[in-house]
Amino acid sequence: MQSLNFGPVRVYQGDKSGKYPDGNQVLVQGADTRVAFDTPQVSRHIGPDLDEVDLIILGHVHEDHMVALGRLRSAPVQVHQADLAAAQSWQGLARHYGYPQPVLDVLRPMIERDFDYAPRPDATGYADGAQWDLGGGVRVRAHHLPGHTAGHCALVVESEGIAFIGDIDLTGFGPYYGDASSDLGQFQRSLQAVRDLDARMWITSHHRGVVTERAAFLQALERFAAKIDERDERLLGYLREGPHTLDRLVERRLLYPVGYELPFVEFAERRSIQMHLDRLVQAGQVSRDGEGTYALAA
Repeated sequence: MQSLNFGPVRVYQGDKSGKYPDGNQVLVQGADTRVAFDTPQVSRHIGPDLDEVDLIILGHVHEDHMVALGRLRSAPVQVHQADLAAAQSWQGLARHYGYPQPVLDVLRPMIERDFDYAPRPDATGYADGAQWDLGGGVRVRAHHLPGHTAGHCALVVESEGIAFIGDIDLTGFGPYYGDASSDLGQFQRSLQAVRDLDARMWITSHHRGVVTERAAFLQALERFAAKIDERDERLLGYLREGPHTLDRLVERRLLYPVGYELPFVEFAERRSIQMHLDRLVQAGQVSRDGEGTYALAA
């Protein structure tokens, strides 16, 4: 399988530039150590270049980033401490998602089938600023950029100025913050912080792949971040039609088209809409009555 090569960094692009459910695989080769950043579905097709890695560093924990963890048992796994429990056990991942039990009961066999899901109880945690010296001057540092998950990090190959920014993925879908460990406010702060990474190249988990020009990166990041304000405006548009309960807003959808059904969609909609409503209430744009009905503030 062909890779894109940038000095010690190799990128194996997943299907459609890593569009979910696939992703883009990053390998970094130092003089002493080879590491993998995440393991998406494309990891099934890479062969020895991945199979012989010395370490797997997860930028965050979701099913689509863990595909080869069950196969590569000899490679240690490290993940930010806030996502660690989600990598170590199904119970931890279930809390990470936060979905109701009937959803989890459907989801687990689905991700075992589609993503070869296997927990890694031996995984260990790292903290913001953690550094890995791979030998020959090749260094990697973790930058904590939470919001998508509590432990979401950018992994920066400092010696090359290459930043793997994970699921700050610059997609047209926009930021995703629909799980129990997600946080909209943190995501917005991370969207500011990612601009300040000392990088000349940016690699996303999905969709964009490799971005080599700062102007193009900033333009794509601005469009990606703008989805948050667009969602606020969409909710306000619903409320201009009249008061709505949260249940009714979930039925009308904010993230996904009506009729698009996956087990987690209703929960993701509910959690995301609630975070937006809380912001709008705090900003004085929306009011909530004692029965849980939302309306435009007078």
